[in-house]
Amino acid sequence: MDFSKQVAIVSGSNRGLGKELALELLARGAKVYAGARNPETVDLPGAIPLQLDITDSKSVIAAAEAAGDVTLLINNAGTATGASLLTGTLDDIHLEFDTNVFGTLSMIRTFAPVIEKNGGGSILNILSALSWINIGNSGAYSAAKSAQWGVTNALRLELAPKNVRVAGLHVAFMDTDLTAGIQAPKSSPKDIARIAIDGIEAGLYEIVADDTSRNVQQDLSGGISSLYPQLFQ
Repeated sequence: MDFSKQVAIVSGSNRGLGKELALELLARGAKVYAGARNPETVDLPGAIPLQLDITDSKSVIAAAEAAGDVTLLINNAGTATGASLLTGTLDDIHLEFDTNVFGTLSMIRTFAPVIEKNGGGSILNILSALSWINIGNSGAYSAAKSAQWGVTNALRLELAPKNVRVAGLHVAFMDTDLTAGIQAPKSSPKDIARIAIDGIEAGLYEIVADDTSRNVQQDLSGGISSLYPQLFQ
């Protein structure tokens, strides 16, 4: 892929991984629309700030009309409330699914025809190692990311005949605002952005960005006893 000929839109690009993804694309010569709910918070010289709230269908449609030359969609925007499926509020659980699942789906349903019209291209969904495993009481996020993974798998098949490649990035904790209260090893979002864009360039369908994600992926074949050994102690 020649990124100098690509036009990308990155949701949630005003901070964290989204900002690093946009920077990486700009460095490789791509035209970049930097989507954010508040575009005035976007600080990315060379990018085109774009108002985008992925949970608002009117905002998504307006973004697609403004960015009609897109060939690469990166669904980075998400939320993590920390809600338990058992004791968390239903409002928080709905927010997790409305953002991570239905927001991502809305973006793909709206932008896939744009990408197809422009001759084809790629979509990258930012998933998580937690789409494969749950680590505690924040089950809403893990469940929503698991559903987002399912959406990624389904649309990968549906969009392939339209010359639109759908990839998923699995990554564990990164050093961003989203994980500020979590005490655990964290990857640099700049490093993850480079790995993600390298994966798109290589035409990968699944980009597993760190050792934690690779280990969890390997444990999937071992079933419940491999994923949750504490249940068998």
